[in-house]
Amino acid sequence: MTSGENNRTTVISALRARSNFGKLLRRLEEEQGSLIIEKRGAPKAVLLSIRDYVKLAAPEPEVLRVIGEESKRKGTNHLTTRQIDRIIKKYRAEKPKR
Repeated sequence: MTSGENNRTTVISALRARSNFGKLLRRLEEEQGSLIIEKRGAPKAVLLSIRDYVKLAAPEPEVLRVIGEESKRKGTNHLTTRQIDRIIKKYRAEKPKR
C-alpha cells in the first residue's frame, strides 16, 4: 500500500481491498481521503468516504460554509431540532403582531 503525500490518496490492490474491506471502510470513516483500487497494476476504482463523496457530488456553496463557521463560533451548531423549534416558537410569540 502506498500513499500520496498531499492528496491523502492510498493505492491498494483489489485482492487486499477485498480481504480488508471492513478495515478500509472504518479507515475512510475516521480519516478523510480516498483509496484507489488497482487490479494487476492498473487503477480500476476509487473508494471514498460518504462525506468526501457528498463534497464532490454537491459542493458546499460559500454562503453555507460561512453560516456553518458562524454557527460553530456561536456554539449553535450543537442545537437539536427540538431546541431550534422551541427557539423559533418563542421568537414568534415575542414578535409584535402587525
